[in-house]
Amino acid sequence: MTAAAMAAALPACTRAPDDGRVLLKFWAMGREGEVVAQLIPEFERLHQGVKVEVQQLPWTAAHQKVLTAYAGDAMPDLLQLGNTWVAELQALKAIEPLDAYVEASRSVDPNDFFDGIWNTNVVNGGLYGVPWYVDTRVMFYNRELLRRAGWRELPATWDGWMQAMRAVKKLVGPDKYAILLPHEEFAPLLVLALQQPDELLRDGGRYGNFRSPSFRRALQLYADMFAQKLAPLDRVSNIYHEFSTEYVSFYISGPWNIGEFKRRVLPEKQHTWATALLPGPHGPAPSLAGGSSLAMAAASRHKREAWQLIEYLSQVDTAARFNTLTGNLPPRRANWNDPGLANDPYARPFRIQLDNVRPEPRVPEWENILQEMRVMGERVAHGAIGVDAACVELDAKADRILEKRRWMLARGTVR
Repeated sequence: MTAAAMAAALPACTRAPDDGRVLLKFWAMGREGEVVAQLIPEFERLHQGVKVEVQQLPWTAAHQKVLTAYAGDAMPDLLQLGNTWVAELQALKAIEPLDAYVEASRSVDPNDFFDGIWNTNVVNGGLYGVPWYVDTRVMFYNRELLRRAGWRELPATWDGWMQAMRAVKKLVGPDKYAILLPHEEFAPLLVLALQQPDELLRDGGRYGNFRSPSFRRALQLYADMFAQKLAPLDRVSNIYHEFSTEYVSFYISGPWNIGEFKRRVLPEKQHTWATALLPGPHGPAPSLAGGSSLAMAAASRHKREAWQLIEYLSQVDTAARFNTLTGNLPPRRANWNDPGLANDPYARPFRIQLDNVRPEPRVPEWENILQEMRVMGERVAHGAIGVDAACVELDAKADRILEKRRWMLARGTVR
């Protein structure tokens, strides 16, 4: 290939606009990457010296692509990050601290963001991302079946919840179940663990804390749901069909499923489902603090413009449009005054829960530990390992994953 042909084959993103504008590269994931492109023309109208190039990445490949881009010195200016990725990118010094930008901003007000969600972006006392949309977990449940089983509303405690599920199981019979706990989903077990007082990692994130009484209680409750045949061991391919047929009646899930339940639960069963706060050990308790945030690459040569785009996407009116397009939930309290959200009975438990969320451990290794926890939960569910042995083994696995972190902490090369 000739030099001219090679130049012609280069993607357009490698060239600055011919009109002299700053080219701002923005990586966004999944559905959000598709939708955010509709918001960019207004930003470019307001900032006529900037052209934004949005690249949509699939979630399945995004994490590895970001790490590869960092290693190859090919990071975009701005990128969407899952909240649990922030600590890892901060440890690599791949993303820019944003405290000074927020302090000088007239539109990004930390006090208007839900505290637990905001704090997922705080690592070692510094801010490295601004929440873009939020994700927590509540209970989707069959309120009609629950009433037939003798309960007017979802109980607030673990004991009451287990009693209610046993009553539902008795009503539906041996071939149906009360709750769906998919083995490929980490969230149900994680939420139960976050509802307990002890941290999941101890000594500043140096060791696992899965042998603690707190995690053992959470794992035992999870195991009991399978042992008592309240949850099916087999995989369920279509939760909406199984919910419609009363094969399962409880499901711990996130805000995206509001729209999915509205679209995919059978029309004649639409009146049966509702959402509610998750039961806690002794009443209302935390849920996980998930979602995505907007981060700025430390290597960006256009940080002023990247921050302008973060500000624009964080504005209340822009966020309202974005959340209408995606069905996501906003991280700012001001957006929840919108009647469409404030009056939505399915969204209301999410709004209440967002005031009581708890970040996951903010160490770079957490994603790997979380995967081990999910696998251990599946083994416990199938009776392949007991609860006590699972806690011991999970601690050992976590300690091995954290070995390098301990070494670096001992030498003062990481905090």
